[in-house]
Amino acid sequence: MGPGTIYRGALPARLHPVLVRNRRFSPAGFGRRGLDPEEVRRFLHRVALELTTLHHEVDRLVEENARIKQALRDWQTVQARRRRS
Repeated sequence: MGPGTIYRGALPARLHPVLVRNRRFSPAGFGRRGLDPEEVRRFLHRVALELTTLHHEVDRLVEENARIKQALRDWQTVQARRRRS
């Protein structure tokens, strides 16, 4: 199995852009032209899973960032009121 191959039951290392750019697929079997379709499908599935994970993480971080900003605004409001009192 070549670089970037997915082993069943084990999670692959994080997918980095250089792995996608440099990925090479085996030629199709004897008598066929092109790439091995199953190998391409497995790799595309891995890319899709990684993108899904990254999108979920970005969404989570955006929500966390909004919560932190709101907490900071609330704290600043309380501090400003204390100073005026």
